[in-house]
Formats: sequence, C-alpha cells, structure tokens
Amino acid sequence: MNDFILSMICLIATLLIYFLNKRLYRRWHKLLLMPLVMTPMVLVALLIVTHISWQDYIGESRWLLWLLGPATLAFAVPVYENMAIIRRHWMSLTAGVITATTVAVCSSVWLARLLTLPEEIQRSLAVRSITTPFALAAAKQLGGQPDLVALFVVITGVFGMAIGDILFLRLSVKQGLAKGAGLGAASHGAGTAKAYELGQQEGVVSSLVMMLSGVVTVIIAPAIGHLMWATI
Repeated sequence: MNDFILSMICLIATLLIYFLNKRLYRRWHKLLLMPLVMTPMVLVALLIVTHISWQDYIGESRWLLWLLGPATLAFAVPVYENMAIIRRHWMSLTAGVITATTVAVCSSVWLARLLTLPEEIQRSLAVRSITTPFALAAAKQLGGQPDLVALFVVITGVFGMAIGDILFLRLSVKQGLAKGAGLGAASHGAGTAKAYELGQQEGVVSSLVMMLSGVVTVIIAPAIGHLMWATI
C-alpha cells in the first residue's frame, strides 16, 4: 500500500470516527465522550495497533489543521449578531480579557519555572489558554514547540470545560455573562462549546472573549516572555 492510499484511509477514518463520536456525545453528554477527548484517544490507539507512523497519518489530513483558522473566525458571526450585548459590557469585557491573558501567561510560566521544567516547556505552556491558531502564532514568537503547544491547549480546554460548572457553583457565579467570559478566557474553543450549551448569551460572550484573548496574547506575550525570561 503506497503512502497516498494509506493517508486517504487515515483521513476517512478520522472523519468517520469524529462523526460517530459527535452522535454519541449528542445522546450522552459525558466528559469522556467529548469529541475533543474520545476521537484523539481512538485515533492514537488505532495508530499504535496498526503501526502507522504520524507522517503517514497526517499526509492527507493536513487540511483539517488548516480548518482551525476558519472555524475560529466563524465564531465572529454570532458575536456580530449580538453586538448590543458587547456595547453594553465592553468595559468589563476589555478589563477581563487583559487581566485573564496576563494572569494566564505569567502563572503558567512561573509555575513551570517553580517545578524546574525545561525552558521549551515553559515557553509552550505560556500560551496554553488560547485557541490553537492563536497559540501556534504566539508560540513562534516565544520559541515554543508547536506539538507541545497543541497538546497543552487541548488539555487546558478539556480541563476547563470539565470543572467549569463546579467552579461556578463553588464561587457562586450565577450571571451568564460571567460564565461565558470565564469559559472563553480560560478554555478557548472547548469552553465556548460548553458555554453555548449553557445559553446563547454565554456562548456569544465566550466567543468574543476567546478571540480577543487570542489577539491580545499574540500581541503582548512576546513582551511578557522577554521580561520574564530576562530574569532567569
């Protein structure tokens, strides 16, 4: 079997597994059945069992990674349709985005440094709280490893989505605007998907905060990184 045919089989298998996973998750809303969790686990298991290399798998599937950009931009549509909410709360959202971005970058690097993790991991962790396209763009400027960045982004999103409701309950957060902003700032795409499950307003605010956090991180992360690593 040549590489092209093998890559096409992997692409079809990826789409099929994801489609079936989505149907399962619609029926049973369980954390382990989330497409972001279960689909990669099944694919990794298949690659290990069949001894297919990563290069053979990704050959014809690279366009799926390219779709991350348009998929992220698509969140702008509901944001545009709900501009009234944004105009009403623009000051709170702006302050929240800047604070959340700064805290996410600084706390990630400082904690990694406290645990004496390698510098490459520190730089990759710095952008873990924003969605993948923005995280990869920021990681290039910080010197992070793209594969590690993608892994940390997924883990952060799933973890935030899993414990979001528990934190809101513990902290007595009841306002939909606050829940959406928190999920978007801390858990990017996965958090936004969860926010839309809570309600339209939560989803819209989460979409906006996710995109703004990504833009702000790309802009300020190099400056923050320079200041922090200059002290090492």
